[in-house]
Amino acid sequence: MKAAQSDMTNGSPMRIILGFTFPIFLGNVFQQFYNMADAVIVGKFVGTKALAAVGSTGTIMFLIYGFVVGMTAGFTVLTAQKFGAGDLKAMRKTVAGASILSLAVGVILTAGFMLFMKPWLTVMNTPSDIFADAYAYIMIISGGILAQMLYNLLASILRALGNSKVPLYFLILSALLNIVLDLVFIIGFHMGAAGAAAATIIAQGVSGILCLGYIVKKVPVLRMDRDDWRPSGNLLKIQLGIGIPMALQYSITAVGTMMVQSALNILGSTLVAAFTAASKIEQIVTQAYVAMGTTMATYGAQNMGAGDLPRIRKGFQACTILGVIYSILAAAFVMTAGKYLTYLFVSENVESIMGSVDIYLKCAGIFFIPLAIVNIYRNGIQGLGYGILPMTAGVAELAGRGTAAVIAAGKESYLGVCLASPAAWVLASILLIGMYSYVVKVDLKKIFRGKSPES
Repeated sequence: MKAAQSDMTNGSPMRIILGFTFPIFLGNVFQQFYNMADAVIVGKFVGTKALAAVGSTGTIMFLIYGFVVGMTAGFTVLTAQKFGAGDLKAMRKTVAGASILSLAVGVILTAGFMLFMKPWLTVMNTPSDIFADAYAYIMIISGGILAQMLYNLLASILRALGNSKVPLYFLILSALLNIVLDLVFIIGFHMGAAGAAAATIIAQGVSGILCLGYIVKKVPVLRMDRDDWRPSGNLLKIQLGIGIPMALQYSITAVGTMMVQSALNILGSTLVAAFTAASKIEQIVTQAYVAMGTTMATYGAQNMGAGDLPRIRKGFQACTILGVIYSILAAAFVMTAGKYLTYLFVSENVESIMGSVDIYLKCAGIFFIPLAIVNIYRNGIQGLGYGILPMTAGVAELAGRGTAAVIAAGKESYLGVCLASPAAWVLASILLIGMYSYVVKVDLKKIFRGKSPES
C-alpha cells in the first residue's frame, strides 16, 4: 500500500469532506461489527439471555471505547494542526507525546475498570439471571484496553495526516478476524459471552499491530529520531488540554447512557434484549455521523494550522448539508425497514421483540438531524483547538438523558427509555449551534490576530 497524506487546506471542501468521510464511515461500520458479531452469534447460538448479558454491558463498553477514541483523537488534534502548518518536526514531537500519554492513561484505565467492575454492574441493576455472563464479558473487554488504545491512537495519527483509507483496510481485516474467532470460541469452544469478548480484543490488537507496521514502513514523515521522543512540556500540556476534555465528553455521554441502561434493566431481560438489538441497528446507521465528526476534527485542525477562517466556515457549511441529506435517508430506512434486522440478532421470541425494536428505531430516526449537528459541530470545534468549551455540550446531553431516564425508571416506561437519547441530542445541538456562532464570529477573529484558542 502506498503511503498517502492529504492536505485538506486546498480544494473543494465538499469533495474533500466526502472523500475523507466515506472511508472513516466504512471503518466505523466494520468496528461496529466487533460488537455486532458478538451480539448476532451470541444471540443465535447461546440464547436471548446471553444476548441480554452482552447488551447490558453496552454502556460500559461505550464508556471505555468512547474515552479511548476521544482521548486519542484529542491528543492528535495538535498533530493535524502542525501538519497543516507544515511544521513536521513539531508534528513528530506531538506524535511522541500522544504515544506516551496514551500508554500512561491506558494502564490507569485498565486497572480502574477491572478493580471496580463488579460493584458497577450491581449499581446498574444488572438482572441476576445474566449477571455472571455480563461480568465475564466486560472484564475481558476491560483487560484489553491497551489493544484498543494502540489501534485508535495510530489510526488517529494517520487521519491527522489526512489518511483515512489505511485504517479502514486494517479494520476490515480485523473485523473479519473477529467474526471467525467468535465462531471458534463460541461454537467450537463453547465459551459463551466470554469467548465473544476474547475475540473482540484479539481482533483489535491485530488491527493496531498492522497499523504500526504500516507506519514504520510506509510513512517516512513519521520516522522518529531520539530528539522527537523528548516532547516539550508545553506541547504535552496542550495535548492534555484537548485530549482529556474530549475523552471526558464521551464519558459524560456514557454516564447518561448508563442511567438509561439502569432504567432499562428494571424492565427485565426481554426488553434489554430488544433494546440491545435496536441499538445495534441504530449504531450501524449513525456511524456516518461519527465519521463526519472525525472528518471535521481533522479538517478544522489542518485549516486552523493554515489560518484560513473562510475555509473553516465553508467546511462546516458543506458538512452540515451532507449531514442533513443523510439524516433524511437514514431515518426513512430505520423507521420502515429497520425492525426486520431483528432476525439477525435473535432466533427466539422474534415477533414479540421486533415490536419493541421498532419503537426504539422510530424514536431515534425522528431526531437524526440533531444528532448530525452534535457530531459535526462538537468535533469540528474540538479540531479548532477548543477542549473545554465543546465539553459543555456533554453536560446538556447528560441533562437530557438523565432527566428522561429518571422519569422512565419511575414510570417503568420503555418508551421513555427510547426517548432519552433524542432528548440529549436536541439539547446538545441547540447549545453547539450557538457555540459555533460565537467561535467563528468572535473568537477565531481574535485568534488569527495573534491570540491563542481556549483549550
